[in-house]
Amino acid sequence: MRRRQFMGRLASLGVAAAIARNFNLAQANTFKIATDVDPTELSIAALQDLFANGFQSEAIVAGYLARIEREDPLFKSVIAVNPRAIEIARALDLERRAGRNRGALHGVPILLKDNIESFDPMPTTAGSLALARSQATRDADLVARLRAAGAVILGKTNLSEWANFRSTRSMSGWSAVGGQTGNAYDPKRNPSGSSSGSATATARSFCAVAIGTETDGSILSPAALNGIVGFKPTQTRVGGRGVIPLSPRQDVAGPMGRNVADVAAVAAVMFDEPFDVAPIWQASADSLQGRRIGWWPGSPNLRPDVLAQCNLVRDLLVTKGAEIVELTLPMGLQQFGAAEFLALLYEFKQAIDTYLSGLAPMRREARSLAELIEFNRREAAREMPLFGQEIFEQAVVCGPLTEPKYLDAVRSLQQSVDVDGLAALFDQSTLDLIVAPGSGPAELIDPIWGNRRDTGGSSLGSAAAVAGYPSLTLPVGLVRDMPVGLTLVTRRNDDVPLLQLAAAIEKATNGRIPPEKNADAR
Repeated sequence: MRRRQFMGRLASLGVAAAIARNFNLAQANTFKIATDVDPTELSIAALQDLFANGFQSEAIVAGYLARIEREDPLFKSVIAVNPRAIEIARALDLERRAGRNRGALHGVPILLKDNIESFDPMPTTAGSLALARSQATRDADLVARLRAAGAVILGKTNLSEWANFRSTRSMSGWSAVGGQTGNAYDPKRNPSGSSSGSATATARSFCAVAIGTETDGSILSPAALNGIVGFKPTQTRVGGRGVIPLSPRQDVAGPMGRNVADVAAVAAVMFDEPFDVAPIWQASADSLQGRRIGWWPGSPNLRPDVLAQCNLVRDLLVTKGAEIVELTLPMGLQQFGAAEFLALLYEFKQAIDTYLSGLAPMRREARSLAELIEFNRREAAREMPLFGQEIFEQAVVCGPLTEPKYLDAVRSLQQSVDVDGLAALFDQSTLDLIVAPGSGPAELIDPIWGNRRDTGGSSLGSAAAVAGYPSLTLPVGLVRDMPVGLTLVTRRNDDVPLLQLAAAIEKATNGRIPPEKNADAR
């Protein structure tokens, strides 16, 4: 069921009134209907407090759905809502009343990027009309974990079609299925991508938390430009089965939230090996004392006002007792883009051929990348009205992953970005963390030229993506009324220390400034 159909049904019922009618007078004293609470900016902890005080997940879900219906036509961040969301929430409420509590995510509404399969009446499209009928037969592994922990799958978010790996002139946040997502702070501005809808929806409080995916920048960049926390785990920490692939070597899913505690709570469930979130929730600014933090220089094209905003954070870290180490970047960390792109072309060709061929015929219009290219040509008026598929056409001619050209590229990346790059920086300076100024503020959406080629941010997030290290972006205020983020990276598998340090910096800076209530007034 598509979003418009379901929202029409909700409108005809009158969500809050319909829910209230489902409960008798004896229940009325403990049940609060959706109109009793505004979900804007509510954390997971705040939601659990509401549940403990008699609010039902069913009402909270209805509140989020009403908010999506009211505001999202301007932003186009939600590509489909789950017609079973209220039913699922009602069942979880019954469990809670029976004394069963699944934990911090019990009854919490979560949105999924629309390249993540879920066994709900919604397709998984990657934004492409070629997969408009692709109904999953089971949950992706990460979704199964979330569902088992009590999360309510609220719906799917729009994205840059095919995770922004179709055209060199693409517009972030555009897909043939979902249209153009707008930035949460100004819908005329670029939301960045490819997890565009997940970032905008989270920033606008259309969900408690959203799940994005990243190959290189697809969580961190949209999170930074939409003023939220985006966490890309160590590449091997979250299982990838059930996620439409780009590069199995670099792909990983991660949570996007309005604070570090929420992101940590969801990550603890998504990880193949769960971890204790208590030390993260309890982190304070005092825990920055004695930490050695490497400062990664930004791009020469970084706006001076963005650099000044990030320098304020650096100075604040010093006042909290952190030691800042100015870094000189090895050459390999400045010139790895060509090798990465070549490797991604090969990996996408093999991975997407395997994924498409594994779908039942009634679930897709193409069974290989070559057929997908032909489908797009036939449907050019709908699929390619603004930009083409040059990246697809470069990838389709790639050979197997045994070709020397591919193997050399991967070896080069591992040596220059990891061994002689990030690993050397951490070892030589005995660093706890590396931080860098983020990109921003977001530019206007440009249907003629597409995305800017150089956003002015550093390549720290890209290096972490290539090497598989955990990374996170933290909001650090606004520049010209648009968000700016700070990029944080730790060693491979130091995901929990990264979250702890991010929580400490968050406490020190309090850098999130929610979007204006009436963004359409601009």
